[in-house]
Amino acid sequence: VIACPCALGLATPIAVIVGVGKGAQEGILIKDAATLQKLHKVDTVVLDKTGTITKGKPEVVEVAALGGASEEDVIRILAALESKSEHPLATAILAYAKERSVGLEAVADFKAIEGKGLQGVLGGTQYFAGNMKLVTGLGLSIDEVSFAEKTSKGWTPIMLATKDAVVGTVFVADSLKPESVMAIKQLHKLGIRVVMLTGDDRRAAEAIAKEAGIDTVVAEVLPDEKLNKIKEIQAEGKVVAMAGDGVNDAPALAQADVGIAMSTGTDVAIETAGITLLNGDMGKLVKAIRLSRVTMTGIKQNLFWAFIYNLIGIPIAAGIFYPFTGWLLSPVVAGLAMAFSSVSVVFNSLRLKAVKL
Repeated sequence: VIACPCALGLATPIAVIVGVGKGAQEGILIKDAATLQKLHKVDTVVLDKTGTITKGKPEVVEVAALGGASEEDVIRILAALESKSEHPLATAILAYAKERSVGLEAVADFKAIEGKGLQGVLGGTQYFAGNMKLVTGLGLSIDEVSFAEKTSKGWTPIMLATKDAVVGTVFVADSLKPESVMAIKQLHKLGIRVVMLTGDDRRAAEAIAKEAGIDTVVAEVLPDEKLNKIKEIQAEGKVVAMAGDGVNDAPALAQADVGIAMSTGTDVAIETAGITLLNGDMGKLVKAIRLSRVTMTGIKQNLFWAFIYNLIGIPIAAGIFYPFTGWLLSPVVAGLAMAFSSVSVVFNSLRLKAVKL
């Protein structure tokens, strides 16, 4: 009777169930028990920039026309190209064009260029829109001094070019989420290294990282390079959690030990990740890690309560003291001990509901 292992079977699953429920109350949706258990080992958190650290609601702050083109021409052509894009920065261009009543023209031969931008034909001319990698790949140059001055403010450049020249540059700013700075400070207090991994301009990314207090910045990376960077960090023996919200984050989310998606992000990111944070709240990332650590502590405590009655009771029931003291264990006492071990495990698990994250 005393050897019955009921509590042992309850120790882990009941703590996990309470932990997952507690997470749901806090706006942290956990896909499975394994994800919750892995999260407590995480020592490195990798964050995407746009939509994860920042609000993901970029705004056009400056338009610079070059080579005889007007600002209206730059916006007109860019808006037409970006109307076919799903990138968050495209929404800023389209909103800016709408405010100025700039109509959208038809685009022929549209093509997205992975990690660089896009291209299309308007009025018989082929245009390219995207980042610095796209422009340098075309063999074109820009005014580095003025460019550096703008990007050092955290502004992200979107360049419009033909095969022969840069036509103009639109600078877009995306401010930090209010909770991002505090969340990163709290991650540091938990002993976790924070890395920003983004396809955006390096100077702009470094400016945002400095404002947010991030340890390491890896910028101007393609989607497959994000995946490789996660593998590199894991090869150093680190346990990695990746948080992102875009289509290009999905491979990295799948590779990370724990993938974390923002509910404000794309469906493919949410589907790939093991945890989803409602409202895209960075503060919930810290709570998720704390929840995992508290749950694992609860599991260890449950295992103690599952074993302690047996460890004490089994030798007595086996008669180890009988030759010396005549002690034996009554089946009634054994039954009560078995029941109390199960009750102890359940109540200890339910205690997790009251823990403040």
